[in-house]
Amino acid sequence: MTIQAHLVELERKHKTLENELHEALVHLSTDDLRIVELKRRKLMVKDQIERLKHNGDTLH
Repeated sequence: MTIQAHLVELERKHKTLENELHEALVHLSTDDLRIVELKRRKLMVKDQIERLKHNGDTLH
């Protein structure tokens, strides 16, 4: 998988998690642990995106 393709996939995953988090926050019955887990996963994906972008910039 190319760096660009990996970035696109990570950004898609980040957007999906963002949408899931939004839905979880809208529904008051959502478990707090579920919200924390979604936030953690979203942050991990964001970190991967930033790391990949940084590493990609150093390759050029």
